[in-house]
Amino acid sequence: MSVRDIQRAKVYDAERLVRGMFDRADRAGSRTVELYGSRITLPIERRFASVASVQVYADKVLALNWVRAQWDRASVPLRVRSRAGAAAAHYEVADAVLAVPLHTGGTAWALRELVVLHELAHHLEPATATATVAPHGPEFCTRYVELVDGVIGPEAALVLRTSLLGCGARFC
Repeated sequence: MSVRDIQRAKVYDAERLVRGMFDRADRAGSRTVELYGSRITLPIERRFASVASVQVYADKVLALNWVRAQWDRASVPLRVRSRAGAAAAHYEVADAVLAVPLHTGGTAWALRELVVLHELAHHLEPATATATVAPHGPEFCTRYVELVDGVIGPEAALVLRTSLLGCGARFC
């Protein structure tokens, strides 16, 4: 029996807020935002043009020394494929596959760094834990923020962590 994923909606709500913040910064041409009284400069979030470019990026993230040292599953090969549906990206545990929709209403919303790091956080879940922890539980949130911190930067991690906390998600 799998563990109930009670934080799923909270994680997705927080991600929508964070993606919106990055999108507004891109449109406005100003990367400085105010967050709980502090002014921070958002780093650039990478966007991808194809499944192949997502594959290259995922391989590079999983090959980082600090990622390999922290998570054993970083050494497990990951395959990226396009997804027929347009609703969401997802990770298939059994085959270690990251499936991304290419276009939704003329946009490639899933071909962005935050979405790919979310799916990589699922990939890095210890194999022994998949039946005992919720897919978007505290362990996932901690791993996801650590990835964002190390790959995109501490400012992005701060925005993600505060958004997750604001939406009621818990961490380890």
